Amino acid sequence: MKYIGAHVSAEQGVSHAPLNAHLIGAKSFALFTRNPSRWTSKAISAKEAEAFKENCATYGYTPDVILPHDSFLINLGSPDREKLDKSRAAFLDEMRRCEQLGLTMLNFHPGSHVGVIEPDKCLDLIAESLNMILEQTEGVKAVIENTAGQGSNLGHTFEQIAHIIDKVDDKSRVGVCIDTCHAYTSGYDMTDEESYAKTWDEFDRIIGFPYLCGMHLNDTLKKLASKIDRHAPLFTGNLNEAFWRRLMNDPRMDNIPLILETPNEEIWSEEIAALYAMID
Repeated sequence: MKYIGAHVSAEQGVSHAPLNAHLIGAKSFALFTRNPSRWTSKAISAKEAEAFKENCATYGYTPDVILPHDSFLINLGSPDREKLDKSRAAFLDEMRRCEQLGLTMLNFHPGSHVGVIEPDKCLDLIAESLNMILEQTEGVKAVIENTAGQGSNLGHTFEQIAHIIDKVDDKSRVGVCIDTCHAYTSGYDMTDEESYAKTWDEFDRIIGFPYLCGMHLNDTLKKLASKIDRHAPLFTGNLNEAFWRRLMNDPRMDNIPLILETPNEEIWSEEIAALYAMID
C-alpha cells in the first residue's frame, strides 16, 4: 500500500500536524518538531506531546508513516568545531523530541565540507556524529536524505550515502530517504523504463532496499545532472508522467512515507489524489 502525504505545518504546535495532514487526504506526513531556522527552540510540553500522539491515533497515523525533518542549520560534517558542536547538540535535541513524540525516524541532509576538507573526511565526520548521537538515544532511526549536490553538499551519490552507512556502528538505526528532485538533478535519470530500472538497481546494489525508509516526491525545475535544487509542482517539471506512474506502481515503495515537498501547498490535496489515481 502506498502512503502518500506532505510536509505539513506544525506552526501552531506539533499536535496540529496530524490534523493538517488529515485535511488534505494524506496517509503519511512530515513535520518540523522545532523551528528549522534556529539553533535552539522551546521544549515540547508533555501536554503537547500527548495531544500529538492522541491526534495521530485519531487520524490513523502510525510512527512508520511519519517522517520528521531536522533543522536546515545542522551540518554533521562541518569542519568548523564550533558549528559541528552546535550541529551535534541540535540533532541530539531533535532525536530526543522524536523520542518524546513516539516517533521512530528523523530525516536529515548529510552535511557539507564547505570547501575546507576532503569529501571522504567530511563523510567520516558525519558518521562519527551519528555514532555519538545514536549512543545517547534509542528507538529513533537517523534517515539520510540524498541531496542534489549543490555547492559543497554531500550525499548526492549512492556511494557517498553508502560510505556513511558503512561507518555507522548500529546499522539498524540508520536509513535512507530518496528525494526525486534531488536524485534527478544529481544525475540519476528515471524518466524512461530503462533509466528507472537502472537507477533503482544501482540503489539496491550500492545501498540496499532494506535501508529505504521514505521518499520525498518533488518535480524539478532544473535539468538532469544540473546539481541545482529547485522543486516544482508535480507534472510541471522535468519528471514526466510515466515516471510518476511507474513509481506509484512499484511495490518496493509500499509501506513507507511518500512525502510531497512541492512548492504550492494549496494543491497538495490535488497532487495526492492524482498520484493515488495512477495506481493500477
